[in-house]
Amino acid sequence: QVQLVESGGGLVQVGESLRLSCEASGRIQSINDMGWYRQAPGTQRELVAEVISGGNTYYADSGKGRFTISKDNAKNTVHLRMNSLKPEDTAVYFCRVRGFDYPRGDEFDAWGRGTQVTVSS
Repeated sequence: QVQLVESGGGLVQVGESLRLSCEASGRIQSINDMGWYRQAPGTQRELVAEVISGGNTYYADSGKGRFTISKDNAKNTVHLRMNSLKPEDTAVYFCRVRGFDYPRGDEFDAWGRGTQVTVSS
């Protein structure tokens, strides 16, 4: 079983920054990709950014130029640095990690519980 613990959300003003972190633990053999999603009230969950095992990254248009995703392989941790935050960035942010567990090498798809980000104008 794989567990994710997120941290770093909070209330900020427009233009400020936040850094979200997510640490994966448990029966992890390897990780394929780590990503951040968000869900605002009344909307569907959407991908914000992800980083795959080779280091390639993907960003949704909403975060390009403002958000940076990074990972620490040794700590099974992924970070999301968010700069120049806007009110429309307000949402619950969820971490997602996919990979293979041990000892059987089964695929896993784990989600965190979410961390609230509120950007006040």
